Amino acid sequence: MQDLSGTKVAVLLANSGVEQVELTTPWQALSGAGARMTLIAPEAGTVQAFTNDVEKADTFETDVVLGEADPDDYDALVLPGGTTNADRLRLESDAVGFVRSVAGAGKPIAAICHGPWALVEADVVQRRTLTSFPSLQTDIRNAGGTWVDEEAHTCTAGNFTLVTSRNPGDLDAFVDAAAEAFG
Repeated sequence: MQDLSGTKVAVLLANSGVEQVELTTPWQALSGAGARMTLIAPEAGTVQAFTNDVEKADTFETDVVLGEADPDDYDALVLPGGTTNADRLRLESDAVGFVRSVAGAGKPIAAICHGPWALVEADVVQRRTLTSFPSLQTDIRNAGGTWVDEEAHTCTAGNFTLVTSRNPGDLDAFVDAAAEAFG
């Protein structure tokens, strides 16, 4: 894996429902490569993780409250999935603004499963090709993007690199592609 020493990565989550493996696998791999990871959520306290969007799993402490987070402080962004996580983030104006700012600054973004919902809401998928959980393909197309059914897809169109994957079964490919984009 690429050396990510000194790379500051924001991981944006809602407080109430991230898919645990889509948070922990990228977190462990990217931090293992030297990235400095920061968990950002709308509220201070903890983020509840789930397994298969149903069974409660671990909780994780928020490092920075979203309203106090400055996109300029980070080199890259990870958007884990989980239906609840993604759905709540796209309704959170500060989260949508954060995603839009990261994209506007030309910084790479990696989103898995339902994570691209925040990208759709931030209006940054036009003329881009991406993948996601299959149920998002119509949303992506309606937002001007092209949806593909691939394990991981890297799109370099426009001013920022976008890495996307479909589901937890694609995590190895997702992490590899994200590390490449973030390096």
